[in-house]
Amino acid sequence: MGTYLNPGNSGFTRIIESDYVDKTGLIGLLNRTIGTTKNLTCISRPRRFGKSYAAQMLCAYYDKTCDSHELFGKYCIADDPSYNKHLNKYDVIYWDMTGIKPYTQDYNTLIPFLIQTLTEEVSLQYPTVSPKEDFSSTLVDAVEKAGNRFVILIDEWDAPIREKPAIQKEYLEFLRSLFKNSGTTSKIFAAAYMTGILPIKKDGSQSAISDFKEYTMIKPRSFGEYVGFTENEVKRLCEEHGADFNMMKQWYDGYEFKDVGPVYNPNSVMQAIDNDDFDSYWTETSAAEGLMEYISKDYNGMTRTIAELIGGVDAKVNTNGFANDLVTFRGRDDVLTLMIHLGYLAYDSEKKTVRIPNEEIKLEFQKSIREVKHPETLKRLQESDQLFLDTIEGREEAVAVQIEKIHREETSPLHYNKEDSLRSVIKLSYYTYRDHYLQWEELPVGEGYADIVYLPKHDSDWPALVVELKWNDSAEGAIGQILKKKYPDCLKGYGSEVVLVGISYDKDNKAGERKHSCRIAAIRCDC
Repeated sequence: MGTYLNPGNSGFTRIIESDYVDKTGLIGLLNRTIGTTKNLTCISRPRRFGKSYAAQMLCAYYDKTCDSHELFGKYCIADDPSYNKHLNKYDVIYWDMTGIKPYTQDYNTLIPFLIQTLTEEVSLQYPTVSPKEDFSSTLVDAVEKAGNRFVILIDEWDAPIREKPAIQKEYLEFLRSLFKNSGTTSKIFAAAYMTGILPIKKDGSQSAISDFKEYTMIKPRSFGEYVGFTENEVKRLCEEHGADFNMMKQWYDGYEFKDVGPVYNPNSVMQAIDNDDFDSYWTETSAAEGLMEYISKDYNGMTRTIAELIGGVDAKVNTNGFANDLVTFRGRDDVLTLMIHLGYLAYDSEKKTVRIPNEEIKLEFQKSIREVKHPETLKRLQESDQLFLDTIEGREEAVAVQIEKIHREETSPLHYNKEDSLRSVIKLSYYTYRDHYLQWEELPVGEGYADIVYLPKHDSDWPALVVELKWNDSAEGAIGQILKKKYPDCLKGYGSEVVLVGISYDKDNKAGERKHSCRIAAIRCDC
């Protein structure tokens, strides 16, 4: 066994010693590509979404220098028709690009390092192989001597591009030399599997390594259930460990793929179970470090879009044309597309919209937005903070004026008088709620569903807020509905006071009259 050639199955052995969620079905998908023109696979997903676990699993399965029957026998791949055909039948090249970095002068000597170290290991395992000037020819010779092709696994393939853009051209040329010549590639590789955060770098409008089949956070396709934990997997984990599934869903769900349904951040789910604590474990990764940089981009409409997202409003996005790197941005859509790939945003492929997926990422946005120095952003923050104070202290006139201001500034004339725009306006107006609250829409309380409820966090001494919206009706009627349907009765335990907020918009008022009105009532709870 070597370091980069046939490293064995010890990595996967260690993984399954803990609470391993069976993702071996991924192997069956890759097995079906062997011997076809679709045998080059690239899967991109965010940090801490199990990329390295999958690569080590594949290494243990394909590596011919070890016996992994006992490791895989109890998992679903053992029932796949291809299981025995490919189990431990190949020489495996395993490159972890983040692990290699310290030995390559921060990637400056990456290509010579890869060629030299692998050539040395090939020569040790197959002494009759003579190193060639052309690295691909060395690998072709090794295949002839070994009697089998390679399976190559490149974990975090895009790390050199992300961390050292200056070597991008040389690195992509090296990958082209391995995978672009279909005749040579088919002689060398039974299959190739690359993982990364970003899709393959584009060269002009085309992928720089066009023969790879790509599966991304935007289009995961058949690999969707292997991006993270599915809902059934999370339910099972919660049952086994006595964890609160509803809290798990609120904190770490939010990504959703066609034919798969909800998908959860696997690292955060396991951290929550191990620590018996729901928290933002995203901050423990370097993924959180760049958020402020991206939301600070000074593109037209960017500040407004971030306000919409933080307020819980979905935003339209065009993902076409993204260059698949961290530096080439043409505008707002490229920034949002990058944030999808990084896991900051969840993408709805049918609606072509993005949203902040869950409470964990919402907290990161809330912390980052406080550090953004845009005057417009700072003004929004101040206005939202003041709106909460005005609401809690019962200043009805001030609340109505601010709601009307946001409605006027943030809603296009085409949608201004549409009923569903008022809900979006409320969420935009109160968009700093995460400092003290959790936001719920259509919350089942009392004898009905409250439009928007802000429940105070356990460390907040602010009162719960119940917001009821009325269209062409009175704000007094909204308060009356809250009381009639006994919404506050279900909020006992959230403090001694509940603030009822009725907000109405009358589009038929005569010009010059204020269209928005507000009524506020604070009631005591027997908590």
